[in-house]
Amino acid sequence: MSDTAVSILMYHAVASAPNDATRALSVAPEAFAEQMALIGDLGLTPVTTADLAARWRSGRPLPDRPVLITFDDGYEGVHRHALPVLAKHGFPATLFVSTGWIKGAYDTGGGLDAMLDWQQVRDLADSGIEIGGHSHSHPQLDQLDDATLRSELVRSTEIVTGELGARPVSFAYPYGYSSRRVRGAVREAGYAQALAVGNGLARRRQGPYALQRVTVRRGTDVEEFERLLQGRAITRNFAKDRALTKGYALVRRARQVRRKAIRSRV
Repeated sequence: MSDTAVSILMYHAVASAPNDATRALSVAPEAFAEQMALIGDLGLTPVTTADLAARWRSGRPLPDRPVLITFDDGYEGVHRHALPVLAKHGFPATLFVSTGWIKGAYDTGGGLDAMLDWQQVRDLADSGIEIGGHSHSHPQLDQLDDATLRSELVRSTEIVTGELGARPVSFAYPYGYSSRRVRGAVREAGYAQALAVGNGLARRRQGPYALQRVTVRRGTDVEEFERLLQGRAITRNFAKDRALTKGYALVRRARQVRRKAIRSRV
């Protein structure tokens, strides 16, 4: 079976004047419009996360030159700026919402910038945007104990299901972090597939719970964006990100070891 490499684009905020907390991972509305136009000009076929994973799972062929457009967290600019552009091109996408960051009854106040409300999330869903899970309070899931991890997953799933009338089937790990335990918990929570970061192309052999994405940010110009779509020079583009990720992973692993040692002495 073919193991076609697919570019899964990871966006966060789409905003003209993002705050300091979201600036680096935001995209200007004009840049987003230019990027979507390029996807159309290159003849790529956007699909949702659920569609890609279902095709890989069943062995059905992928559409010609597939690409995924995904958004994390739930920033208001996805409705204000991204939705009209996606609708213009007829492109589907996937939005992964942290339910405790969405304005409304479950808002914990943790949102980093202007966030969507539930009516806007429903508007996006009604427009063909797949709504996926992204936890409730956006923690580093692999740092949680089993009970708290399960609570984060179950609460966010129940809220999305209650607000939209449909259970989410796709998940994205906050910060991109996961582990075998976290992936197992996501599967047990009823998700059929989950996205990491990794800054590499997604392939079927990665497994449905560890599909990689590439980060689109404010400094991504149109030439780099085209390289991301075509899978060229990705390793070089994200070399610094990988080094930082590996370094932080070592720090996080040391913290986990210390916590286990402390618990064993209690």
